Amino acid sequence: MYSESKKVTVIIPALNEEESLPLVLRDIPRDLVGEIVVVDNGSTDNTFSVARDHGATVLKEDKRGYGSACWRGIEYIKEQPRRPEIIVFLDADYSDYPEEISLLVKPILEEGYDMVLGSRITGRREKGSMTPQSFYGNKLGTFLMKLFFGFPYTDLGPFRAIKYDKLMDLNMQDRTYGWTVEMQIKAAKKKYKIKEAPVNYRVRIGKSKVSGTVKGTLMASYKILLTIFKYLFSPP
Repeated sequence: MYSESKKVTVIIPALNEEESLPLVLRDIPRDLVGEIVVVDNGSTDNTFSVARDHGATVLKEDKRGYGSACWRGIEYIKEQPRRPEIIVFLDADYSDYPEEISLLVKPILEEGYDMVLGSRITGRREKGSMTPQSFYGNKLGTFLMKLFFGFPYTDLGPFRAIKYDKLMDLNMQDRTYGWTVEMQIKAAKKKYKIKEAPVNYRVRIGKSKVSGTVKGTLMASYKILLTIFKYLFSPP
């Protein structure tokens, strides 16, 4: 249920995360967050009922893809009579620390930032929380983005906060692995006021759908590089 007194809505894409999702929902700071929207991206377990039973707004998006799930959450928010000031994107696997949402939101509320990214690279990472392919793929992606778009990102991680109106202005198109990269590129090209905040990162519960498989790793790497080069010569 949406709370008008709070300015933050959290969107959580979820695919077969019945084990980790209760912990994620438990640790979200309710003094900041007005509504939690869980988007079930075609789960075959009890993700939907677990999210509902823990008080989240639960949506279904059967078209697989991280961006598809995120966009379904945004479509829901657009339909509401009152919209939040800030959208936070958070994974359902309990690798991030939901209580650190405050680290991402406060620079927007108090310092006028448009987007704040949680950086696992500058934060404290638990051993084994990032696979080698994820770590070095991340370094390549951020290097290329700094080279081509001028912003010194350190991470492509999905844990982030952005003003709702700025997110709408980005006109997000990707519906798969390129969602986070597209957002960062477009925000840099539009000269948004951006910062990174160090966040902690732990070994996720369950197996990653991306870095946990060879196919997922290859597809994500391909899509990230494709997205970077797609927007290299496009207008802001």
